[in-house]
Amino acid sequence: QVQLVESGGGSVHSGGSLTLSCAASGRISRINTLRWHRQAPAEEREWVAVINNAGSPNYADFAKGRFAISRDNAKKTVYLQRNSLNPSDTAVYYCNADVRFIVNVEGGYFDKNYWGQGTQVTVSS
Repeated sequence: QVQLVESGGGSVHSGGSLTLSCAASGRISRINTLRWHRQAPAEEREWVAVINNAGSPNYADFAKGRFAISRDNAKKTVYLQRNSLNPSDTAVYYCNADVRFIVNVEGGYFDKNYWGQGTQVTVSS
């Protein structure tokens, strides 16, 4: 059973910073792409940032220059450091992972996508 558990959410004033973490657990052969999404009240879920298994990041336009995604493969953890927060960043933040499972000695595998349960971030003005 694979689980993604986010942490680090909370309340902060405008201009503040928070770092979110998402740790994966379970019998995982490899974690490929890791992503952060967010969902504000009454809004659809939107993509925030992505990092591939080589460590190359990419960001949504609103996150460029303010957010930084990173990963620690040994800890099976992805981070999202967020600076210069403003009230529009208020949302539930979700991590998402493409997980690979090796099924035999010949290297046969399958990939599966997982979501965390989300962590609330509230930014007050």
